[in-house]
Amino acid sequence: MGTGATPLVEIRDLVKRFPITAGLRNREVGAVHAVDGVSFDVMQGETIGLVGESGCGKSTTARLILRLLEPTSGSIRFDGHEIADMDAPSLAPFRRQMQMIFQDPYSSLNPRKTVGAIIGEPFEIHRLAATEADRKGRVQDLMDLVGLNPEHYNRYPHEFSGGQRQRIGVARAIAVKPRLLVADEPVSALDVSIQAQIINLLSDLKRELGLTLVFIAHDLSVVRHVCDRIAVMYLGKIMEIAESDDLVEGPRHPYSSALLSAIPVPDPVLARTRTRQVLVGDVPSPTNPPSGCRFHTRCAHARDVAVSQGGEVIEGELGGVPELCSNDIPPLEEIDGQADHTCACWFPLTREASAGLEITG
Repeated sequence: MGTGATPLVEIRDLVKRFPITAGLRNREVGAVHAVDGVSFDVMQGETIGLVGESGCGKSTTARLILRLLEPTSGSIRFDGHEIADMDAPSLAPFRRQMQMIFQDPYSSLNPRKTVGAIIGEPFEIHRLAATEADRKGRVQDLMDLVGLNPEHYNRYPHEFSGGQRQRIGVARAIAVKPRLLVADEPVSALDVSIQAQIINLLSDLKRELGLTLVFIAHDLSVVRHVCDRIAVMYLGKIMEIAESDDLVEGPRHPYSSALLSAIPVPDPVLARTRTRQVLVGDVPSPTNPPSGCRFHTRCAHARDVAVSQGGEVIEGELGGVPELCSNDIPPLEEIDGQADHTCACWFPLTREASAGLEITG
């Protein structure tokens, strides 16, 4: 369940809807259901990964945790304090404890400021440096810590490569010694040769600084390497949460299984033994999500279940009177009595059915 004994962040029934307006009076005509009833804990000292297809709500969830977005409803508790409805002055002391590394190292840095000013800004905001010399010394120490040359203090972002810019973003995020670090796809915009360097840097910093890390990505092989636990999201909801090895070796939700089957395997002999699971259709619109299980419109295991007059359970393909998969939302609950493996599926896969998806790398 992670390396810590108690949760640092507790999220319950978190909802974020973005209104859609039209007309001269900006009348609300609909809403984008970006995050819809998400609940999970982030344990102290652990790294938890949020994975899923683009548009599933991963980044929105991260921004809600940090209160960069206002939640529509739900609870966000940080170290025992409810922060979901805090006003700005009350939230200010918590800002220092929660920081973010953004996805794009090109657009997340102010091109008009030097690296020294960018990394040093948190010291100014939180009044942590007594003098200009003190701030410069701290910034150069941070640059050295993340693998940058401290002598480049007065250079501008355009003078650095993509990997170096992301190191600047990392240095800025850890400047105020946060307890929680949210990394929103920190390597997706980088060359493959640079990705491993940034991932290793984050792992080293987590160990040295005692950080708790929320790592957002869509590459399960990367997440498995970095994270203690993985939460799989689809269309604003969490489908499955488990320890990394347990989820990769035995996914119980059909969507998790499909994601794993899409990961290429470098061994051609092993690749021939794996069954590719191709998802049919497109992701439904978050403005009009399906009823019941969000995944049932693309799930090969979805079925109708009806109870006859004699009490007999009748199972069939979707198309009859909708029950369960197409009508009722499955709860996120324990699988086989394992408190550290939960799945939101009416008909979860058996471990035998999900075998053969092992990934390497």
